[in-house]
Amino acid sequence: MTGLHRDNHYIPKLYLKNWASAGKVLTYRLLVPRDSYPLWQPRPLKAIAFHQHLYTYTLGGQLTDEFERWLDTHFESPAAAAIERVVQEQRLTPEDWQRLIRFALCQDVRTPARMRQFLERQLKILPELMDATLQRSVARLEHAVAHGLPIDSKPTSSVAAVLDDCPFRITTLPQPDGSGLLKAETVVGRRLWLWQVRKLLTETIQQIEPKGWTVLHAPPGMTWPTSDNPLIRVGVYADGGYTFNSGWKADNGDLLLPLSPKHLLHCTVGKRPALRGTVVDRELAQTIKTMIVQHADQFVFSSDPADIATLRPRVVDLQRFEAERAGWRDWGNQQEKVEVAFAAGV
Repeated sequence: MTGLHRDNHYIPKLYLKNWASAGKVLTYRLLVPRDSYPLWQPRPLKAIAFHQHLYTYTLGGQLTDEFERWLDTHFESPAAAAIERVVQEQRLTPEDWQRLIRFALCQDVRTPARMRQFLERQLKILPELMDATLQRSVARLEHAVAHGLPIDSKPTSSVAAVLDDCPFRITTLPQPDGSGLLKAETVVGRRLWLWQVRKLLTETIQQIEPKGWTVLHAPPGMTWPTSDNPLIRVGVYADGGYTFNSGWKADNGDLLLPLSPKHLLHCTVGKRPALRGTVVDRELAQTIKTMIVQHADQFVFSSDPADIATLRPRVVDLQRFEAERAGWRDWGNQQEKVEVAFAAGV
């Protein structure tokens, strides 16, 4: 397809430019092939935080990049001006805050790190979940028929929109006694992940109230780095310890997203936020910086490389490095073949 976006940036360039100098961002790679690999590399914006065909998928036998365009239209481009106002420390409107929140939550679900978590979990739970869902649906239909109740065969427009893009297939297998056996199928892969991301960003996101958010400033002499897994959901224990991956709505959970080396978007769920522009004390700032680095998947980006390698030493492993590169090199072709075969009923 002419003009197809093959290089899918899961961290938008409009975001990373806030860490750039002369169009390049200092990049720290967490998995390297050899000890002599440079500790930090200045990389052009277009050459970082992307994978080919991460968001493309097959539709009607053709590859489409509509998902990446959808992300840009509804989450990236609307947030660009709001992020710039934060960096310039200008007044923010309620609409600006809404766009910042939507951008932040989008960055949580669109990364390769979240994709791997999702696919690993689905491989464990999806067969049982699909079976249970199918049995409940059949039981409801049987109950309706037995009691003469009407059966709504026309889903609402919102449900229909989801079903149109649903990567599941349900077929009826005739049985010798004249009955039928329902069979539900899907492929745990790119299409299922993108379907789930779209549901989160159209349905679940509507439940997030635009309250409790603020922008915190790094203390003098310190800067916020960011990473290829930049939205941090963290639960903090009473003893000061913390754990990642709390929910968007978890009571007292914290959501953090660096917006620039100075500015950090922050929310403590269910609590009144600090005043915008509050300068974080150095001890807490160091803890947040450590969280940002620990939460990275493969890359840390920073305007100041001081102490980041100490916070998270890189792993030197040629075999893992080559396997990672080979996996992403073959990713698009593998997923396309699976999607085409599934669409064809193979």
